[in-house]
Amino acid sequence: MQFKHPEILYFLFLLVIPIVVHLFQLRRFKKEYFTNVQFLKELSLQTRKSSTIKKWLLLFTRLLLLACLILAFAQPFFTAKESSKAMNEMYIILDNSYSMQAKGKKGELLKRAVQDLLEHTPETQNFSLITNSESFWNTDIKSIQKELQDLKYSATPFRLDNLIAKINARKSGFNKDIVVITDAVGVEANESKSFKKEDNVYFIIPEAEQKNNAAIDSVYIQQNLDSFYEIAIKLSANGEIPTVPIALYNQNKLTAKTVVNFDSDINTQLVKFTIPKEDFHGHVSISDKGLEYDNTYFFSISKPSKTNVISVGESEKSNFLSRIYTNDEFAYTNFPLANLDYNLLEKQDAIVLNELKDIPQALQTTLKSFVGKGGNLIVIPSQEANLNSWNPFLAQFGAIQWQSGNNGDKKVTKINFNHPLFQSVFEKKIDNFQYPSTKNNFNVSSATPSILVYDDQSAFLTAVSNPLSSVYVFAAAINKSNSNFQNSPLIVPTFYNMAQNSQKTGVVAITIGENQPFVVDALLSKDEILTVKNAKERFIPVQQLLNTKVKMNFAKNPTEAGNFGIFNGTNPIQNISFNYTRTESDLNLINTDIAAGFKEIEDIESVFNTIQTDRTDTQIWKWFVLLTLLFLVIELLIQKFVK
Repeated sequence: MQFKHPEILYFLFLLVIPIVVHLFQLRRFKKEYFTNVQFLKELSLQTRKSSTIKKWLLLFTRLLLLACLILAFAQPFFTAKESSKAMNEMYIILDNSYSMQAKGKKGELLKRAVQDLLEHTPETQNFSLITNSESFWNTDIKSIQKELQDLKYSATPFRLDNLIAKINARKSGFNKDIVVITDAVGVEANESKSFKKEDNVYFIIPEAEQKNNAAIDSVYIQQNLDSFYEIAIKLSANGEIPTVPIALYNQNKLTAKTVVNFDSDINTQLVKFTIPKEDFHGHVSISDKGLEYDNTYFFSISKPSKTNVISVGESEKSNFLSRIYTNDEFAYTNFPLANLDYNLLEKQDAIVLNELKDIPQALQTTLKSFVGKGGNLIVIPSQEANLNSWNPFLAQFGAIQWQSGNNGDKKVTKINFNHPLFQSVFEKKIDNFQYPSTKNNFNVSSATPSILVYDDQSAFLTAVSNPLSSVYVFAAAINKSNSNFQNSPLIVPTFYNMAQNSQKTGVVAITIGENQPFVVDALLSKDEILTVKNAKERFIPVQQLLNTKVKMNFAKNPTEAGNFGIFNGTNPIQNISFNYTRTESDLNLINTDIAAGFKEIEDIESVFNTIQTDRTDTQIWKWFVLLTLLFLVIELLIQKFVK
């Protein structure tokens, strides 16, 4: 027990006063007996004994009364077990990712968490609130009441380690109380290792009651027909989802509608729609009782335009390319290396280097820039290739090299069906296709997975990709004297897809927050900039001029998914669509291990009650005041009833 005013305890010396008074009252007198009162002797002795007991009772009562009064003024208290943390700063981390859209016992998890904060956070409590998308530093509940009520779901996934880093970046001389409110969906346990040892951490993990959820994962072109696109829509189901209605809209007009049935053993389904080969700027949507954010997928498809392709090499060896890159879809030309017009290269979508023995330094520089601006490069080696010239060039694009070759027939026996190059070529995996072969080849050293593989597991075709383009590298010449690949059914889809630029001929659907670069054809002056906008939102992306193209980065823009247009002033350039990431669609991926080693608590009210209880000293001076009054009453009762 401790005292706020220990100096008042000196007044305990006043307890001597009632003792002294009592001693005077108990002094002895000489006894004298008179004959006429002899009969009262026994009664007198009994009365004197009663009087002595009364005086002792009064003494003890007065001593206790005075002692309790003095102790009350000294204000005694018991120290709280966490009194050293009383000056801690409060931080609240609130997960507002889309998985918090799930419904718990009292409604949507995020809305319930916000309501608890508004109802149970003390008005005098100073704290900082950090969400996936916003931060409120050194505030109180009244100051941010409106912001909390208007808090929207964020497309930014919940990353606890990133939010902790924000808190730790703020320098302070005090330790921290950190309250984390999250459903722990898709969170990795090691993210909580970012807490400091001195941090006092509480976890509130609300749980969804309904975890069944269907989502639209992606949309892509399955087949490119003469006048139509066959688009494939990939759906996923988590939990028991029997049937889901799905609808396709173009410019908000219903185009097609059907129902998807999920089998109990299959949690993914492909739905196919056929649409005209024209500009498509719309979305596909489903209806289910789970999360809402992943029920709509926005995408854009541009009306096909001719793909520009140049091949560099001997015309006799490049004739097969003209049969693949036909005039109805491609603008194809071939140049011998000596006659190559370098000014045409930057306007191409794909360039084929067909069996060049050496590669000039000027061409290396031009092609490096070409790939960086989004062009695809296809490299077919010559049987007499100068590796000292080629390998430094290939090394500019990644860890890929040609090494000394092999003589002898080798068959291509394996296809990487998971590679994007063949994503929409085969309906199912096959193993009985006509194997192409080569007579002479180089060994390809690469850190990337092979696309086509020889029977000895070495690479026949591999690629180095970046977000904008790819560099495809063959291991052998494919002229008819060295290979029968030109007669293989594989040659058409392989070269056709290698020349296509997905940003021009495929589905345009950017994931918000992934900062994926995007290139558009636009010739801008120095003062002109591109703007991305729709009816609700408008923003200016980070952009870089690349001669006749513009490279854009969107960072965390836009804030809401939807269909947008890219504009140069008022002139439309291209349609583009944005979607939320689907990383939180599976509500069963709850990782409660994130709270291991920390205090897990039910709600925010319990947090503040616990902190109040553990850090507030127990004041007991009121009890001494009550005891003082009690002893005062006891003294009065003794005076009145004890004879």
